[in-house]
Amino acid sequence: MSETGPFLSVVVPVFNEARQLSFTVDAIASVMVREGWSYELILVDDGSGDGTWQEIVRISAVNTAVMGVKLSRNFGKEAALCAGLDRVKGQAVITMDADLQHPPDVIPEMVRVWQSGFPIVDALKRKHCRQGFVQRLGARGFYGVLRRLSNLDLRKTSDFKLLDARIIAAWRMLSERETFYRGLIAWVGFKHGEVHFDVAKRTQGASKWPRLRLVQYAISAILSFSAMPMQVVTTLGFVFLAVAIPLTLQTLYNKFTGHASDGFTTVITLQLIIGSVLMISLGIIGSYIARIFEEVKNRPRYLISDLTGGNEKPDAR
Repeated sequence: MSETGPFLSVVVPVFNEARQLSFTVDAIASVMVREGWSYELILVDDGSGDGTWQEIVRISAVNTAVMGVKLSRNFGKEAALCAGLDRVKGQAVITMDADLQHPPDVIPEMVRVWQSGFPIVDALKRKHCRQGFVQRLGARGFYGVLRRLSNLDLRKTSDFKLLDARIIAAWRMLSERETFYRGLIAWVGFKHGEVHFDVAKRTQGASKWPRLRLVQYAISAILSFSAMPMQVVTTLGFVFLAVAIPLTLQTLYNKFTGHASDGFTTVITLQLIIGSVLMISLGIIGSYIARIFEEVKNRPRYLISDLTGGNEKPDAR
């Protein structure tokens, strides 16, 4: 990235958005033209199964500011963001979703906050029209747990952000394979500015995030930024030790004084509790070991099968 490049780069991960894509590109382009900014729009096709890539090729032939990046398969939104951020050349970068629930009309306000001296500008959700009660409760629980375990307060945040070139340089120094974009941007520090937006209704298609995928995403994010669950396992061990010592002394006393009872219910209950704690503890430890296993394999975050609208060759990162 340099001053000879475009003023703004916009990175948009795309998955099965063939019907929506032209509306999104038109909305972003209209803002850029209205403000008189030079820009590049990088659309990253995350292994879509519909006609998304063909639509990107068509759009890039009409709008020379559009570049398409096609991943070899579905690597997930985080990897698609990485693929886009690895190719930006603008003085600042906007990351946003493809469904227009991140309104492009907010971008000028984000740019003004950036120009006032904030290298990171977070677009915070003011109103969310699509979340039901269960989704709101789940999101609140996830952000609450993450805040307590890692001291990262990501409530109302989204992937709708503006990043200065310095932040992109810092991002590219982060080498982990499993990324949590929002958390890592908070982790790098620097001053954060804020703007607010209302999440609009989708005009085309439906959400691509099934609930099980969201749960997996939440667990991965927590494990990425906190070792506290491991400490919880240790704490539980000491708690059971503290309970076991007086019970052991009582049992020995009853035995030697001839007052020992069968205690079948107590024994079974303790076995069930201890067995459950052991299984949960092994699961937590196993999750961390699995993350270590994924990192030491050092596989690329993504593979690119095709590019359009640019001169770069497909590669892996």
